[in-house]
Amino acid sequence: MRSFISKASLRTATITAFLIAVPLAGAYAADHHKGGLDATDPTDFTGPRVEGLLNQVQGVHQGIVEARQANSITPAVAERLEMRTARISQAAEKIAASDHGRIPAAQYHDLLRRLDNVDQRLKGDTGSVFLMGDGADGGKYPNG
Repeated sequence: MRSFISKASLRTATITAFLIAVPLAGAYAADHHKGGLDATDPTDFTGPRVEGLLNQVQGVHQGIVEARQANSITPAVAERLEMRTARISQAAEKIAASDHGRIPAAQYHDLLRRLDNVDQRLKGDTGSVFLMGDGADGGKYPNG
């Protein structure tokens, strides 16, 4: 019995199957086997950075406690600053928990900015903020 498939069409079918299979196999291998250099996305921060952020939150919290103990701020101000600090900490933990211990760069920087705002507010409320100018304007604006 004679075959109805020509050698040219068999060769074309083989090449086509090979060209389809190679990219799919590469995508499968890349998804399931990451190398040491590409183990994490460079826009994400992993565990130590999350811990560092939480340590900074703890530092701001300690500053609030110390300012309250020294009567530099009122209980109401301390409570307001504590609530803001707690929200930042909760947000960091929630983001990290939802992304396997990672915080994407944009969210990480936003959390740091928010924490810095609380810290600056604490410094302002305790009177330890850096004053600019001659003090005539309360130090809030550069002398111009």
